[in-house]
Amino acid sequence: MRDDVGQLLWVGFPSTTVPPALAAKLDAGQVGATILFKRNLTIEISAGSGVSQEVCDLDALVALNAALHRSAPDGTPALIAVDQEGGLVQRVRAPATQWPPMRAHDGLAAPDDTALAEQVGRAMGDELRALGFDIDFAPILDVHTNPANPIIGDRAFGVLPETAARRALAFARGLDAAGILACGKHFPGHGDTATDSHLELPRIDHDWDRLERVELLPFERAAAAGLRC
Repeated sequence: MRDDVGQLLWVGFPSTTVPPALAAKLDAGQVGATILFKRNLTIEISAGSGVSQEVCDLDALVALNAALHRSAPDGTPALIAVDQEGGLVQRVRAPATQWPPMRAHDGLAAPDDTALAEQVGRAMGDELRALGFDIDFAPILDVHTNPANPIIGDRAFGVLPETAARRALAFARGLDAAGILACGKHFPGHGDTATDSHLELPRIDHDWDRLERVELLPFERAAAAGLRC
């Protein structure tokens, strides 16, 4: 039971190398996955052309992920996750591809927006796979209906539920084609909040009919499409 419960735990750690205690837990099958943040990346500041830019050591990242890819005694692999959405939320930056925010798809009409979303998901997934990742905490399934929302903004795929769902699920198909597990977020819908959930518990006060039509619709679509996470 301890090992089975451990497989449900996806954990982070504060360093650029694998802590021995975490390595032991991974080898014992008592941790299901790890997630990498900026704190785990080896980053230098490049001042080329007079512009400062953070540059990630991709070789160090590949080596870190190789060290994290362990298997439990029963052969269950330990997975590695990352938040790589595009725009402001992408942990792996230059020299990896710098992706625009997903609201950039608003500049295209259907079906071109959907086709492009899937192509972006595939390209991003190919890059993540080459770096050794298994899971991307994307796509955003929130509908950006509140301009004052302090945390979603242009991370969302659109301001209308049907459009946001269609583009986000196309993006997820692209990740899947690259061998990356997509994870839709943030259930049950973060698009109309007035607070940042990293700081306090947001609240949305709408009736059930509105919640089904807007906030919950992309997640219903994702469930129907078989999005596994």
